Amino acid sequence: ERAIARHEVREIEQRHTVDGPRQDVTLDEEDDVVIIYNRVPKTASTSFTNIAYDLCAKNKYHVLHINTTKNNPVMSLQDQVRFVKNVTSWKEMKPGFYHGHISYLDFAKFGVRKKPIYINVIRDPIERLVSYYYFLRFGDDYRPGLRRRKQGDKKTFDECVAAGGSDCAPEKLWLQIPFFCGHSSECWNVGSRWALEQAKYNLINEYFLVGVTEELEDFIMLLEAALPRFFRGATELYRTGKKSHLRKTTEKKLPTKETIAKLQQSEIWKMENEFYEFALEQFQFVRAHAVREKDGELYILAQNFFYEKIYPKSN
Repeated sequence: ERAIARHEVREIEQRHTVDGPRQDVTLDEEDDVVIIYNRVPKTASTSFTNIAYDLCAKNKYHVLHINTTKNNPVMSLQDQVRFVKNVTSWKEMKPGFYHGHISYLDFAKFGVRKKPIYINVIRDPIERLVSYYYFLRFGDDYRPGLRRRKQGDKKTFDECVAAGGSDCAPEKLWLQIPFFCGHSSECWNVGSRWALEQAKYNLINEYFLVGVTEELEDFIMLLEAALPRFFRGATELYRTGKKSHLRKTTEKKLPTKETIAKLQQSEIWKMENEFYEFALEQFQFVRAHAVREKDGELYILAQNFFYEKIYPKSN
């Protein structure tokens, strides 16, 4: 896969450099854009990402998967430098849509002049953990033949919680907060109040838009309205195509009320749920100011501002 990827990269670079050396490539402002989707596992990220793959040729941008060793979301310091340099100076890959299971990385710390646009999707923390638990045991319908790490373990999520198993422990809920918090050590200290507040700060100040799995279509609709250069046609594709329910975890059993109540007693769940509710409230606020409902359908608002009293007057 890496060899194929390198070959594809060389082909693209050759196409872009036929008329001159790479450093002479100039980009229009509209093309000098990079989106980073640092996707949280089991939040419908595959469904959303495949829409980007379907649209990239038509809308003329590149999609790149960030494949980290053992899916480690924390990059080494030297890899952080390499990644920032690639994203900001790799002109042949602009406009670009990067996606992968990596925690938020603050580009400003590296002195870059133009930062990427961050987007993300999060999910109810218990639903996300249940989905991930069964995914590790039974896989999904996207790659059904692939052997998963916990394959053969038939224990249900309810049985795991009742027995105090490690795969369903409250500590496993601690994922969405550190993904938004970033690469600081405190982000990965389970139950850190500082990490929660930093994740909230980054969501508001560093992310263009954060949606929720339960309202993915509305998230896609808002992206298409705001960033048509990348997402033109995405809403219709989601509604009518085969990508809207692309990946389903097989053999998933919903947890009982008793299991949910037990997890909800933990401080870790309370913090992850607080972050989820915070993200949901912000998303619904953005949506309320961008769309209107008519006959049960949502419609994007037209431009609602204009300029007047423009001086000095031209002759």
